[in-house]
Amino acid sequence: MPLALWALTLSAFAIGTTEFVIVGLIPTIAASLGVSVPSAGLLVSLYALGVAIGAPVLTALTGRVPRKPLLLGLMALFTLGNLVAFMAPNYAALMAARVLTGLAHGVFFSIGSTIATSLVAKEKAASAIALMFTGLTVALVTGVPLGTFIGQHFGWQATFLAVSLLGVAAMIGSWILVPGNIAGSKPSGLLTQLAVLKKPRLLLVYAITTLGYGGSFIAFTYLAPILQEVSGFAASSVGLVMLVYGVSVAAGNIWGGRLADRMGPLPALQRVFALLALVLLALGFTAPDKALVLATVLAWGAVAFGNVPGLQVYVVQRAGRDAPHAVDVASGLNIAAFNVGIALGAWGGGIIVAKLGLMATPWIGALIVLGALALTTLARWQDRRDAAPVQATPRTAVTH
Repeated sequence: MPLALWALTLSAFAIGTTEFVIVGLIPTIAASLGVSVPSAGLLVSLYALGVAIGAPVLTALTGRVPRKPLLLGLMALFTLGNLVAFMAPNYAALMAARVLTGLAHGVFFSIGSTIATSLVAKEKAASAIALMFTGLTVALVTGVPLGTFIGQHFGWQATFLAVSLLGVAAMIGSWILVPGNIAGSKPSGLLTQLAVLKKPRLLLVYAITTLGYGGSFIAFTYLAPILQEVSGFAASSVGLVMLVYGVSVAAGNIWGGRLADRMGPLPALQRVFALLALVLLALGFTAPDKALVLATVLAWGAVAFGNVPGLQVYVVQRAGRDAPHAVDVASGLNIAAFNVGIALGAWGGGIIVAKLGLMATPWIGALIVLGALALTTLARWQDRRDAAPVQATPRTAVTH
């Protein structure tokens, strides 16, 4: 694999770290800025909202910009957003920084796959994309726990400064290693993207994605407060629990992909969502016990992201039938749906914490995931109906 791919992977690592590290720092940020835990949780929502808006809108607006300058500009914007977060004097400034960084995230992954595939031979395209996205997985395994540790011991601002330095390193690597003659794909305008949103079966996939991710993030956003206030973990131990979660996520991604390959995406998704709902329900009972909650977090990581391969495969399959002219757009909108789910889940979780308390988030999250399971079952029934042979309708005899 070309060295340029490693620059993209480092960029993905930095972006994945800044997206999810906030989860482990919510109690610390809330105490530091004098805001409630639900208000601190909105920092997750606003970032995800920036991604959801940035991916389709900014990708369309920057479709004619040369790829390398656009990539460097995005990493500069990402670094700037994290520097603003590092220097944020108050909650409002930190919110603005999170939105700014989320905008860069959305466009990066929209163009990153195109850049990655242009760097290798056609038969190695999937491996190139997989390598780039490995940066996200490694971020969950190492970047998020390390960032949480830094924030707990040196202040949350230090975490954003560290991620800014990662952004600078990724930008320098991309400037040196990524060739300047990368051809961009044909830009997809906003009207093309809106046309995809008129397809009912694709909308059903996006609803499944939103509910499946949103349900999990209702509880995951507030995992650190649950670990500290309910389970009795010290703040300094939260990073270690996040490490357990990240390792499990890495294994769960592989398991979810193999399950989707073996069974097909929809049967695999039914199993993943059923297991995810069970784990969330179990969290409501295991949270007060340190050993049991660690086992639950381990199981949670294994299924929380296990739905990603199935959802991405299915949206591409569905788009091939319903919108063959815009498969890339349909896939990109599913990434936006993931982030809409994160935004709504974190926002809804904050309301639940304020009204019902921390321990209402797991079982309400489980109910939302069961909604995703119901929609997945509906999609599978519709696919079976479409595949069923059409019965000939007997002609009615006509007398003259």
